[in-house]
Amino acid sequence: MSSIQDIILEDDFICWRFVNNSQNQQVIEREFHSGIIQFHFLLKGKAVFLFNKGAYEMPLTEENNLTLYNPQKNLSLHTQLAPESWLISIAISVNKFHALFSTEAEFIPFLSKGAIDRKHYAIQPITPSMSVVLYQILNFNLHPSVKKLYHRAKVYELMSLLFNKPEDTDDESCPFKADGEETMRIQQAKDYLIKNMHEPPTLQELADKVGLNIKKLKQGFKQLYGDTAYGFLFDYKMEYARRLLDSGAYNVNEVGIKIGYSTASHFIAAFKKKFGTTPKKYLMKG
Repeated sequence: MSSIQDIILEDDFICWRFVNNSQNQQVIEREFHSGIIQFHFLLKGKAVFLFNKGAYEMPLTEENNLTLYNPQKNLSLHTQLAPESWLISIAISVNKFHALFSTEAEFIPFLSKGAIDRKHYAIQPITPSMSVVLYQILNFNLHPSVKKLYHRAKVYELMSLLFNKPEDTDDESCPFKADGEETMRIQQAKDYLIKNMHEPPTLQELADKVGLNIKKLKQGFKQLYGDTAYGFLFDYKMEYARRLLDSGAYNVNEVGIKIGYSTASHFIAAFKKKFGTTPKKYLMKG
């Protein structure tokens, strides 16, 4: 089973939900004029973006997002969405997008004065906070009268998270913008945290594990994932718990144990802190 839903938020501002739960590849095509910025968030599975009639392709893997902007020519969308894949896409005109950030636009890579006329392609990881919003866009149960308002609010929230710049990060001196080796070590630290979420290492143990000092580890997490290491882990655990609950295969106690909570009360309190409701009430809403 697959579905495509177009959500027109405003003129030149559209959101799509592409859900391919079938066993066949789905082809997605959309026409865009120049001056449109595209954001593609792959929550699950794989996708390949084709350009110049298939002469060039850009693969996108699970839990990553792709930003596309070409002010010089139409950048039509031709995407092959693999089986069991979920994609949320947003298209917005550069003028409308610029207005969202007003005086802060200079810090957005493709809105700065020196880059406004250059094409821009970027792949970044989807942070846990972004993932929560994306799943809210994907799965909602609201009256049709408020659907457009809800989606617009969630897309704005998603944009703010995507372009969030931690206040204590100095872009000019931060080594993670250009140092691929250190970026890789931060990604290794993230993977190690997730693998050991039942008994997370201390910050010093994590730094030692990937061969970085604590200062660079902290800076790196802020730069790549927009949060502290343990803030990232908390968001990841809560999002993972939410997915387990959605699966219907585990009760509340079992989910808490799976993500490392020894008591149900601690898990319930953490879940409520993140989502504003208890796991039981969350399931009842579903």
